[in-house]
Amino acid sequence: MDIPLSTIAVVGLGTMGAGIAEVLARSGREVIGIDTDEAAARRAVASLEASTARAVERGRITEEERRDALARFRTFSDLQAAADAELVIEVVPESYEIKQQVFRELDVVVSPTTILATGTNALSVTRLAAESQRPERVLGLHFFNPAPAMKLVEVVSSVLTAPPAVEAVTELARLLGKEPVAIGDRPGFVADGLLFGYLNQAAAMYEANYATREDIDAAMKLGCGLPMGPLALLDLIGIDTARTVLEAMYSTSHDRLHAPAPILGQLASAGLTGRKAGRGFYTYAEPGSQTVVPDALTPAPRGAEAAGRTVRSVGVAGSGTMASGIAEVFAKAGYDVVLAARGQEKADLAKARIAKSLGRSVTKGRLSEQARDETLARITAAASLDAFAEVDLAVEAVAEDLLVKQELFATLDKVCRPGAVLATTTSSLPVVAIARATGRPEDVVGMHFFNPAPAMKLVEVVRTVLTADDVHATVHEVCHTVRKHPVDCGDRAGFIVNALLFPYLNNAIKMVEEHYASLDDIDAAMKLGGGYPMGPFELLDVVGLDVSLAIEKVLHNEFRDPGLAPAPLLEHLVAAGCLGRKTGRGFREYARR
Repeated sequence: MDIPLSTIAVVGLGTMGAGIAEVLARSGREVIGIDTDEAAARRAVASLEASTARAVERGRITEEERRDALARFRTFSDLQAAADAELVIEVVPESYEIKQQVFRELDVVVSPTTILATGTNALSVTRLAAESQRPERVLGLHFFNPAPAMKLVEVVSSVLTAPPAVEAVTELARLLGKEPVAIGDRPGFVADGLLFGYLNQAAAMYEANYATREDIDAAMKLGCGLPMGPLALLDLIGIDTARTVLEAMYSTSHDRLHAPAPILGQLASAGLTGRKAGRGFYTYAEPGSQTVVPDALTPAPRGAEAAGRTVRSVGVAGSGTMASGIAEVFAKAGYDVVLAARGQEKADLAKARIAKSLGRSVTKGRLSEQARDETLARITAAASLDAFAEVDLAVEAVAEDLLVKQELFATLDKVCRPGAVLATTTSSLPVVAIARATGRPEDVVGMHFFNPAPAMKLVEVVRTVLTADDVHATVHEVCHTVRKHPVDCGDRAGFIVNALLFPYLNNAIKMVEEHYASLDDIDAAMKLGGGYPMGPFELLDVVGLDVSLAIEKVLHNEFRDPGLAPAPLLEHLVAAGCLGRKTGRGFREYARR
């Protein structure tokens, strides 16, 4: 069946509807915009006028093409205007009652061959289709905001949808320059199904006063390369909308990770729904503004707390990639560094790795040869921890094993001078258990660097119930000196980044286990729809499936939430020795080097 889809109606001209209408009009389609609110219709037209004017200024389209696009977009207040449309896309509020009423009225108005698409991201497409007289022509067409910029379109089929309808809208999406992903009907689909669980956990983390909103958002942006932090993103999406999506997801999954955090309901009930209201997790200059303004929750400038201890020299324990990276960071910042390993040969190899890294920076023009030589001169390779006798700060970066770290800290306790700060780079182990291996737990703190340490700006500063105020202040001062961004978090499994990242990765694995979507579709959905630098399966293979499984187990053991139990597929792959890129096979296969 050949369905040209040259005349398309868009019902609902809010932000998303106006964006979809713009995409269609600029692609050469005749667009019928329908909204009972005349002000919304005017805003949609004004939006198209403004965006096409910018396109002319930038030389992307001609003035004639602009006039043609504007002429193709007509607005109406009655669904009767959709009579000649070959495709109708509804993007009215996320309510079964409202959407079902639209579908019932369209049944009377449109042709028997017209395809009806819902833009829902939370409601059941099957349930909506069942309200139509011809459910075989009903499907989901989920664009992402802002529609003109975002490449992903989820094409959602119910068990009733006819294949020709799916083929027609999939081809349309390609012609619009989008990347269509075909999936089945379940709340949240792929991208939002993974995204909203993560956003919900971030809201719960903030509600528990575990970390500030600023630190949670900075941690996920700097630690994962995300375009926005989760709380700022919730404000952009709309807290009421997010809660609706989560309610729909929870009604199907009964997974506690999808049960809306109470703070979402509290904010929504108070009308604090995010940017559109001028206040949500953050406060904005005015409703609709993206400019964040200070409020009662904005952290005061640092400096009021205890003064830190003086740090001139740093000891780094370990010989792996993380240890050498951390040593490089400190040496570049002007600190004298002692890099200690188990034996002189390993220590020398670690320093050689630093020299190679600095050499690459010189080749790329980021570092002068003189700066390279001065940095290397500040690093002393040592065969044992005895060389830490006079350092002001000792940082361990050895194997992620509690007994190994406790043994090392017991040695540091004996070797390091009184008053030296002792820091662990653990990403998942309890810092206080490491601190108790010493006779001075007040001097112990967590400094979780991210790999590669020279490039990644984030450091999670983990304060235990025993950490002294001046030790905490010292680490913050040192982080700023080495040009890192410190975020504060308490001593619990996963800290901020891993506690939010790994449940998301685990849920992606469960999607594949359930045969809901393929690895490629899930990776594409999160990169194109969520702005993630890597898809979850790409990231899992880079991190290492064994490392990922260990972190999942720690999170599950700490929080005892069934939803955090490692996905069986992850356990099976690790048992089979398929650990990711480092073994040549994980979720995907890689060429051996």
